[in-house]
Amino acid sequence: MPHSFIVSGTNPERTLLLVDGSSYLYRAFHALPELKSPQGEPTGAIYGVLNMLRRLAADYEAQARAVVFDAKGRTFRDDQYPQYKAHRAPMPDELSAQVEPLSEAIRALGWPVLVVEGVEADDVIATLADEATRRGWRSVISTGDKDLAQLVDSRVTLVNTMSNETLDIEGVKLKFGVPPEKIVDYLTLVGDAIDNIPGVDKVGPKTAARWLSQYGSLEGVIAHAGEITGSVGENLRKVLDWLPKGRGLITVKRDVALPVTLDQLADRQADPSRQRALYERFGFKTWLNPAEAQVLGNSDRRPVARAGEEARSRPARRLRHRVRRPRADDRTAGGHVVRFRQRGGLPAARA
Repeated sequence: MPHSFIVSGTNPERTLLLVDGSSYLYRAFHALPELKSPQGEPTGAIYGVLNMLRRLAADYEAQARAVVFDAKGRTFRDDQYPQYKAHRAPMPDELSAQVEPLSEAIRALGWPVLVVEGVEADDVIATLADEATRRGWRSVISTGDKDLAQLVDSRVTLVNTMSNETLDIEGVKLKFGVPPEKIVDYLTLVGDAIDNIPGVDKVGPKTAARWLSQYGSLEGVIAHAGEITGSVGENLRKVLDWLPKGRGLITVKRDVALPVTLDQLADRQADPSRQRALYERFGFKTWLNPAEAQVLGNSDRRPVARAGEEARSRPARRLRHRVRRPRADDRTAGGHVVRFRQRGGLPAARA
């Protein structure tokens, strides 16, 4: 079966590049060793997210892009289910101190930053991706959140820069055992411990995928609940009333009222002087080397130089799919090599 493509600058179709900033913020904070600026400010999450953005912009030619973060405060899901994410600890002080300077640095790179109150970053991303599809665009979504697999279709592809994983339609099937249109039903059955959304007790990925293959949908599983034997059948029947509500919590909202239009996310110019000032403040000396001079401009189309290497030109990636095994990804921080590895899910904090 032919694989879908992420378009590059050589493709006439337009591409929207979206980044789940909240997901990467926490992952970068916990993946990197503690980094400090010359003034003693924490900078590990800032470095990790900026490095990821520079890598993405070098790899994917996009005509519009944005980094989306969760807003502070309650969302409509909290109103529907007070226990939603209730077990998560507050954001650590060392991380919260990096949020504002990170946003400033992202804008200096030429990326718009979006934060919409009352909804989550996933909902904003879903709304933008749907709008892009209606206009004939393709969307590339960079995230580590499995919930967004429900958005994948012939025009929407997920990439995870921290695990080097790419998911198109076939990739979702390979990873989860169900196609994208059944991801919500699948997650409803297995539950989402990160968001504190219970599923069916003792039902894991294989059982959920088998049920959906056999019965077609969550509604089909519910309709045939009486036929399912054993303890899992008993557990299923105990939560029949809950499952539709759980499904609603997991389903992303695709009609968020946004403060910007798709056209307003058109590729913006970077601010090299602001970047330099911020990198000097953060102590990111490697990014100030002569070999990085072009990267500081509207350069994000070039790869980030590693310590001791020059940035080499390469074309924007026309990415073919397949799920790939996570592998270590070396990145530089202040001239030192830092090794990233995929972590098993987000930490216990709002992401």
